[in-house]
Amino acid sequence: MVVSADDAVARARAFHEVMARRRTVRDFSPEPVPDGVLEWAVRTAATAPSGANVQPWRFVAVTDPERKRRLREAAEAEEREFYGRRASREWLDALAPLGTDWHKPFLERAPVVVVVFEVHKGPDSPRPYYTKESVGIAVGLLLASLHQAGLATLTHTPSPMRFLNEICDRPPQERASYVIPVGYPAPGARVPDIQRKELNEVLIRL
Repeated sequence: MVVSADDAVARARAFHEVMARRRTVRDFSPEPVPDGVLEWAVRTAATAPSGANVQPWRFVAVTDPERKRRLREAAEAEEREFYGRRASREWLDALAPLGTDWHKPFLERAPVVVVVFEVHKGPDSPRPYYTKESVGIAVGLLLASLHQAGLATLTHTPSPMRFLNEICDRPPQERASYVIPVGYPAPGARVPDIQRKELNEVLIRL
């Protein structure tokens, strides 16, 4: 595809204007995700580059209420340990402006929770290369695609995450890396007033 210089700038700017409105949401509406949206978003995520083109990712869409309940209970148990014992004071101070704590009701309220697994070497899977980098790029594309479709997301990373293999019926060579609630913001949902760094703080030309 050939794009003129003027069109290239216009397209890049238009995409930025869409993505600049993306915010993490912690209060979801129960309104269902339209059929087909998640499927196309995962197809987009799966176009990501990966080490040796192994494509070491698996996206598990959890909609069953009982599984979401179990997921929330297990995640909150880990989060209580994090906020109560494992996190340093510096880390907790950094999180304070966001208003987060160990309570994770969004894991039940969001209509869909996508659990992203890294696929490591196993009986039916080859050895992956640059696994975390590859999966991270795919997740970025997933978030962008869902936002483009008008949906809200949250990137949750409880640690450790081995409990997700049992809840999602995944084999041991798959390792959970992201938990992403997906849906529409609840009426009146509030988000932190965050500021992005200026371009000259993040772009260096040499």
